Amino acid sequence: MDTVSARYHKLEPYIEVFGPKDDLPRPAILLFHGCGGMRPHIHLYAETAVLAGVRAFVVDSFAPRGWGRLFATSMVCSGAVFQGDERAGDVLAALWGVASRADVITDKIMLAGWSHGGWSIMDLMTHKLTRKGEAGLADPDPEILKSVAGLFLVYSYLNFPARSISRNWHYKPETFAVMADKDHLSAVKGAQKVYQRLKDDGVPIETLTLKATHAFEEESFGNAIMKYDQAATEASLQAMMEFIDRVFDLPQIPG
Repeated sequence: MDTVSARYHKLEPYIEVFGPKDDLPRPAILLFHGCGGMRPHIHLYAETAVLAGVRAFVVDSFAPRGWGRLFATSMVCSGAVFQGDERAGDVLAALWGVASRADVITDKIMLAGWSHGGWSIMDLMTHKLTRKGEAGLADPDPEILKSVAGLFLVYSYLNFPARSISRNWHYKPETFAVMADKDHLSAVKGAQKVYQRLKDDGVPIETLTLKATHAFEEESFGNAIMKYDQAATEASLQAMMEFIDRVFDLPQIPG
């Protein structure tokens, strides 16, 4: 079982960094891909986020494990291996590592996740992180989550065995959730119920429901189940930028 630092050092060579080429401490956003692995739209979100003057860190959970696209789609997307609760350890470790950087403002970090990535972030919020083995780590530490200023979640997987469908969160940062009304993996009505329950429990959640399918930013998709939608993609990007501006609430930083 990895320690937090050991997990981070496994991930670190596969974390892509976007942002201004300077040493100024800036807010940061960590982006976690879906079950199919790294896809172009994750970089689009990262490149867009840096326009606000933040640093963006795209975390690849699969490359450190030697997993390619075929393994991801057949094994991870099917739920056979590496469910969200296990990947939550990657989220915590990446957060720990990025928060320790001199060019990042420690308590101004946002976590963003798509589908499986959103599931993993949400599962992390359900853990107290006070016992060995939580999130699959030998030394989870709740202090690490003090760095989190907000969560941006896009069509998060909210079906069995996601913990958030039945468990409340121990940590309650500002949260923005984008849903797709034609999502075949997480029915929008079910997702709305989960977010409303969390909101009733004190999580500050804002939601946006788009007329689109799951993975609507994926240009290679063009079927009835998953289809690229430019308008939905632009709306989601705009929502992210507005959320970054609101949550970080910082003076303009030179770009």
